[in-house]
Amino acid sequence: MSLPAAIPMPPAADDPAPRRSDFAADFLWGCATSSYQIEGAGAVDGRVESIWDRFAATPGRIRDGSSGAVACDHYHRWPQDLDLGRDMGLNAYRFSIAWPRIFAGVGARPNEKGLDFYSRLVDGMLERGLQPWATLYHWDLPQYLQDRGGWNERATVDAFVELADAVTRRLGDRVKHWITHNEPWCTAIIGNYEGWHAPGLTDLKTALQVCHHVLLSHGRAVPVIRANVPDAQVGLALSLHPLRAASERPEDHAAMQRHDGLRYRWFLDPLYGRGYPQATWDLVGHSAPHVEAGDLEAIAAPTDFLGVNYYFPEVVADDPAHQPFRTRVLAPTSGEITAMGWPVEPRGLAELLERVHRDYAPGPMYVTENGSSYEDTVAPDGAVHDAARKRYLQRHLAALRAAAAAGVPLKGYFAWSLLDNFEWAEGYQRRFGLVHIDYATQERRLKDSGRWYGAFLHGD
Repeated sequence: MSLPAAIPMPPAADDPAPRRSDFAADFLWGCATSSYQIEGAGAVDGRVESIWDRFAATPGRIRDGSSGAVACDHYHRWPQDLDLGRDMGLNAYRFSIAWPRIFAGVGARPNEKGLDFYSRLVDGMLERGLQPWATLYHWDLPQYLQDRGGWNERATVDAFVELADAVTRRLGDRVKHWITHNEPWCTAIIGNYEGWHAPGLTDLKTALQVCHHVLLSHGRAVPVIRANVPDAQVGLALSLHPLRAASERPEDHAAMQRHDGLRYRWFLDPLYGRGYPQATWDLVGHSAPHVEAGDLEAIAAPTDFLGVNYYFPEVVADDPAHQPFRTRVLAPTSGEITAMGWPVEPRGLAELLERVHRDYAPGPMYVTENGSSYEDTVAPDGAVHDAARKRYLQRHLAALRAAAAAGVPLKGYFAWSLLDNFEWAEGYQRRFGLVHIDYATQERRLKDSGRWYGAFLHGD
């Protein structure tokens, strides 16, 4: 496994702005969304409570005290939202299934009203020339499963396979592209170790068991999806970061390697048949997950593609106070950053894609999320002049072009996100959309970045 050799790279001259003709004619161009962040309709048509409903209702968890109860009201306004995607020139749309809309309890039958909603949504995509890309799990676990232990319990693996079976049976005649999980790192580590995502736990052993069960549920769902959708394309989406050592000190380089073991290899190694990295397993000691016979073989089920979500590199320093990994990810102190405090480094996208391709050869790869948050405002002319996000898009698509030229088998790109939305622990204080949402009126406005993306896609 190869890692960057040193501290952050110096700035480079910008690449020429990309054109759609720089990419293959069959390249997929889309936007991505997720159910809890946009749908609203929190208690409509049989939907039950999710862990994010409970988390958001807990004082102090969400920065602005909000929730996804209404969000963008996409549940009722989806035709308008899909029209925006079509008019922009998208040919694909990534969405997620809200598990609490499909099953209301352990042993319950699938909720027909929930399945009907997604059936209408898929039909709407196809009518507009948008290839549907369905994500089965984007973090909104039903609360009734969390009350029984959540992903820490092996029974949740079985429940996820049941979800995959029900949804693919209903939608598989029209949906051919399936992502089992979005960002298992966030489900496991941010939600169960760092505690600032639902369910808000802070225990490493729990987090690593959660991670194992999420990966296992992916592997066990793959053959079920294939049985229900014989021509399915199946994969999952990982959040990955290129890594930098904070200095030339050997201690910081060693810290970068340790962080790499958990942040990168803990997911990719088992997915591609290598098991968990031994050095990381030894480091976590008694917090290592319980693994049963056959689990690792199931996790390594062959897939058709890998989704990569990229936002920024991580700079890692040695820190003995942070046990057991002795690592700390540093906040940027210079250079361009977004409203989330994330550094903007487009070349990191090409670097990351090239490393994954070189080390694992996963086959076709898609950038399933990439985007930026800025302090957007509606100008007196009624427009949203988000020049920084427009430039972000241009520079990252130039990096995508560079990765493809280097031999990475890239097949598509999904901008995050189509709409401003509920941004998890940040509430509605951060905006990632190419479309501005006025949450008081639910008015949609295409931002300048969305206009540029549309012009790019139309070849203007």
